[in-house]
Amino acid sequence: MNLQLPELRKKAMALPLLPGVYLMKDSKGGVIYVGKAKVLKNRVSQYFGSPTNHDEKVRAMVERVAAFDYIVVDSEFEALVLECSLIKQHAPKYNILLKDDKGYRYIRCTGGAWPVLSVAKQKHEDGAEYLGPYTNGYAVNPVMEEVRQIFRLPDCSKCFPRDVGKGRPCLRYFIELCAAPCARKISREAYAQSVADAVEYIRRGSSQSIVLLRAEMEQAAEALDFERAARLRDRIKAMEALREKQHVVSITVEEQDVFALAAEQSQACWAVLRFRGGRLAESEHFFLERPESFPEARQELLERYYAMRGEDLPRRVLLDDEATGMELLAQWLGAQAGHRVPVQTAQRGEPLRLVELCRKNALEKLAQRTGRQSKSIAGLEELASLLGLPAPPEYIEAYDISHTGGSDNVAGMVVFQGGTPLKAAYKRFAIKSFTGQDDYASMAEVLTRRFSRWQEEKETGEGFGRLPDLILLDGGIGQVHAVEPVLHAFGLTVPLFGMVKDGRHRTRAIASGGGEIAFNATRQAFALVTTIQDEVHRFAVAYHHQKHQKRSLSSALTEIPGIGETRAKNLLREFKTMKAIGEADEATLAKAKGMNAAAAKAVYAAMHSG
Repeated sequence: MNLQLPELRKKAMALPLLPGVYLMKDSKGGVIYVGKAKVLKNRVSQYFGSPTNHDEKVRAMVERVAAFDYIVVDSEFEALVLECSLIKQHAPKYNILLKDDKGYRYIRCTGGAWPVLSVAKQKHEDGAEYLGPYTNGYAVNPVMEEVRQIFRLPDCSKCFPRDVGKGRPCLRYFIELCAAPCARKISREAYAQSVADAVEYIRRGSSQSIVLLRAEMEQAAEALDFERAARLRDRIKAMEALREKQHVVSITVEEQDVFALAAEQSQACWAVLRFRGGRLAESEHFFLERPESFPEARQELLERYYAMRGEDLPRRVLLDDEATGMELLAQWLGAQAGHRVPVQTAQRGEPLRLVELCRKNALEKLAQRTGRQSKSIAGLEELASLLGLPAPPEYIEAYDISHTGGSDNVAGMVVFQGGTPLKAAYKRFAIKSFTGQDDYASMAEVLTRRFSRWQEEKETGEGFGRLPDLILLDGGIGQVHAVEPVLHAFGLTVPLFGMVKDGRHRTRAIASGGGEIAFNATRQAFALVTTIQDEVHRFAVAYHHQKHQKRSLSSALTEIPGIGETRAKNLLREFKTMKAIGEADEATLAKAKGMNAAAAKAVYAAMHSG
């Protein structure tokens, strides 16, 4: 425990009731956390109060705090601006820090009579014009290829004007991908204009460029400059052809950034799709620890992202869900951009489509990092949201009862870890406390036995010694009510729900103590629960059939003189099938547990009587 907490709290209670920024420092004076506050006294004093209200990360940070400093400002907006600046300066350990390990790339356009477009890793004071930055070569290379194709620019190593007129045109000229300045197939002025047009195209994007080029084409036609009009027409066709190939487009807002936050048990992925000129220009992703509060995490992630990528701000920021302080974020971004930048959540239509695409990318990246399938992560995340769980359930146990009119009453338990079956942890139960048909009592018995084993083995943390994150019962509210007292008796608070089927034996809803929860639009959660319900039903029924078959075989053996229930069970346990028993000789039969020569002779005679 931090022994300085009383003194720190006393100092925090003396802070002014004003907006500002606070800096938490360790014993060496290093800044370990920077935060902003609308009211400094209220916000900072919370850290040094009861630790039960803090998440694990905050508790760890408070343990290391030896002192704190603060700066008063005039508004919450100024606090946000200052906070971003100080985080960039100090890179505190307990703030969310996006690691920018992607190298910047630029498109470089030289000056002079024969300008050249190329890819550059850094900006230099060399008189050239630099466009960008782009996050990496995978983002800038398609742009370069596109402008070369549309504006018929060379992609060879020839130097102009040195190599003008010194060679024959290459294949690219004959397939209309290059204007061949090397063979004087284009004038210096026309070439320079093509490069200038390419630069404007990169700046504006295809949509605006097509509108302007159409206007230029019409002006050229009216001025009877049909050669220029034809050239502009060809460029427009090339742009439109490339746009047809670009399936990921934004029509409503051409300049926008789309964000999504996906998480599993311990990790999260923050993904962004950047649209420029109506097309997907770049995509990025960042990994971080799973946050306690997603709205607060989105706010902090947006602040960190635009503090790092503030050179190219969009016209709109689109989020997959709510972020804390969205109006304040919009004000901050608008002040940097010089124009309004709304921060919105997607509800329907194109915005929702783009957010779902971004979320799919985040899930795929997270799946690659964790070695899981993205649909499993998405299903667990949706299930946690649907059931109000604090985190996706990593370890799920599901139970089902199977019998035939109350006979051969059994139960099956299946385990799903990380959204996939963990067959090594499957368990089977034969109902022992009663005979007859009572699914509620059967379910209560099985869970009682399961958690009795937990009490015995909990020190191991494995098998029955591990508590599940979620229990699912095949059935409705009745099964849930039957098992709830069992959990209470063991002092457990494991989330408990039923899996409800419709008249066609298909998963329909989730049952809780207070009623039913419909799946609605949670497609991945529905698929996951359906898979779990089908698997536990299959497993329980398979055990029931096995037990029923053994009982039938056992009954056939007990009709033999000298063979009772015990000997019949021993024979089946030893030989597995009636066929194997029939193929065994008397000496082999006599060696089975509980058998003797007389019993073996009786069995052999019965099996060969036909």
